[in-house]
Amino acid sequence: MPKRQSEEQKAHDYAFVVVGRVVGQRGVKGEVKVEVLTDFPDRFESGREVFVDGHPLTIEASHLQKGYLFLKLSTIDSVESANQLRGKDIEIPVGQLHDLPEGDYYRFQIIGLTVVNTQGEPVGEILDILPTGSNDVYIVRGPQGEVLIPAIEDIVQSIDLENGRMVIQVIDGLL
Repeated sequence: MPKRQSEEQKAHDYAFVVVGRVVGQRGVKGEVKVEVLTDFPDRFESGREVFVDGHPLTIEASHLQKGYLFLKLSTIDSVESANQLRGKDIEIPVGQLHDLPEGDYYRFQIIGLTVVNTQGEPVGEILDILPTGSNDVYIVRGPQGEVLIPAIEDIVQSIDLENGRMVIQVIDGLL
């Protein structure tokens, strides 16, 4: 089942993938407060390069505090320059994605897949993924409107990224 990643865009459509979002600033030296949108916090180690609006920035320092990441980025040296990043995505090149174990997927790989049942009949397209306590749930829009499909092995029979397709086993009450 998919790894709960917020590395959001479809890799074949974009050269970059979102791994964080600037939500504020801290201090007077340009440090930014970041909402982390990846399961791989090593992406934010000192010396690594990230991109904001397509511009490369080097991480000079990083530390976690109260669920947020605080970054000091190269060339961001004042409250004003840090505030200009508020609401902006922090991205990495698609080529820097970590390989996942077989059967795990990034969000951007799942969102947009066409969903069909085991008879090949269309169910819809995956619009989003809801993380829950036990398993993710796919939000699928199709001919029957929006339906929720649990991301569990009994339901999800196969995922074919190359052809953009997911096959599900429909059980009573699912649709």
